Amino acid sequence: MNDNNMPSHHGPETRSTPTEYPNLTMKLLMERASCRNFSERRIDKQTIDSILEAGIHAPTGGNLQPYSIIKIENKENAKKIAELCGKQDFIADAPLNLLFCIDWHRLQRWAEHEYAPFSATNSFRHFWISLQDTVIAAQNICTAADAMGLGSVYIGTVLECFRELRDMFKLPNGVFPVVLLCVGYPKNKPLIRKKLPVSIIVHDEQYRHIDEDRLAAAFNEKHQNIKVEITDSRLKQIDEVCRKIHGKDFADNCLARIKEQSYINAAQRYFGLHYAADLMSEGNDDFIKIMKESGFNWFEKYEPSGHRGP
Repeated sequence: MNDNNMPSHHGPETRSTPTEYPNLTMKLLMERASCRNFSERRIDKQTIDSILEAGIHAPTGGNLQPYSIIKIENKENAKKIAELCGKQDFIADAPLNLLFCIDWHRLQRWAEHEYAPFSATNSFRHFWISLQDTVIAAQNICTAADAMGLGSVYIGTVLECFRELRDMFKLPNGVFPVVLLCVGYPKNKPLIRKKLPVSIIVHDEQYRHIDEDRLAAAFNEKHQNIKVEITDSRLKQIDEVCRKIHGKDFADNCLARIKEQSYINAAQRYFGLHYAADLMSEGNDDFIKIMKESGFNWFEKYEPSGHRGP
């Protein structure tokens, strides 16, 4: 929903309180924040090479490094991506954009050259691990960028333009976009976002059920009890989403709750307005189709061909 008057779905910004950390690495991790306001300062080649080196030293399953990184410095390409990803102009402002992709194409070529059996694009196990490996490499670069005085922000909405990105960057079968990272020097130090505490996120030895009141209090603290103003258009959208997902009775109860509290709460804002529960679940079949177009078939029953020619 394009509604510029709503509070950010990222949650409220907060200034870090003076804290003593065990070392600079811990300070860097604890005070990391997404940057969406880049200066015009260019990033020199040595700095770019350094953060990329940090990325390729990230851990991967079997040390296979099943990913590739498309380095994007061309402004026209950046503008196209910004448009495709929901007109997020700061993507075009960033002097460097990095598109992280799962890449089994390179490993398949190696296997073919060495006459080794290969079925990774048909394997959910390989897909699952390579997805993790790709994101871990991205996070290594994100942290390295912060360490070099840069700022960065992840763009997950590349999932809305998989086909266009494959065409733009000539991605062969076996290569699939995962996430974009915008990198540049921040105009000003971005403020960090409040997070749920360790006491809510971490479970000792086994998953535990957290009391509803304690859970609600933790979310209210994180979002500083965000209260979104009620408007007719917002009520209409929430009503429609609730009816599609849970039916009329649930929708009536949701609207009654909103009117009783005199505002739209953070959870209703997340799943009723921004990440609308009906739209987020649509298109699953098309995503699978795009996967297949990209040479991945791990979601289908695997039938070995039984033959591989010379």
